Amino acid sequence: MMNKDNTTPIIVFDGVCNLCNGAVQFLLKRDKRDALRFTAMQSEAAKELLVTYQIPTNVDSFVFIDGNKYYIKSTAALQVSKYLSGLWKVFYLCMIIPVPIRDYIYDWVAKNRFKWFGRRTECMLPTPEIKKKFLN
Repeated sequence: MMNKDNTTPIIVFDGVCNLCNGAVQFLLKRDKRDALRFTAMQSEAAKELLVTYQIPTNVDSFVFIDGNKYYIKSTAALQVSKYLSGLWKVFYLCMIIPVPIRDYIYDWVAKNRFKWFGRRTECMLPTPEIKKKFLN
C-alpha cells in the first residue's frame, strides 16, 4: 500500500464496470513512462486510500490521486491525460471548460455506463506483465 506522501499517481476505478475496465486497458497501453498505478474501488487498497485522502464515500466510479491531492469526475480524467504519451495530453486543454459542464457530461455517462457497456460479476484480474501496476 502506498502512503499519502507517495508521488506515484493512482487511479481508483470501478472494477465491475466494463467501461472503466476498458478505460484502464486504454491507459495501460498509453502509459509509456510507467507513471500510473491502478486499483479497483472494491479492493482493500482503494478502501484505505479513500480513508487516507478523506474522499467522500458517495464517489463510486473514478478517482485520480496525484501527490497529496485527489480529483474526481471529469477533472480526474483530464488530470490523467497529462501522463499519457502522444497527442492524448491535448485533452488536458479541456480543463478550460467550466467544471459544471464537464461534470454534467461525466455524470450522464457514469449514470448510463452499466446500461451501455454492461457490468462484470467480478473485478478484472491483471495479467502477470501488468500486475506490478496494480495495488491490492
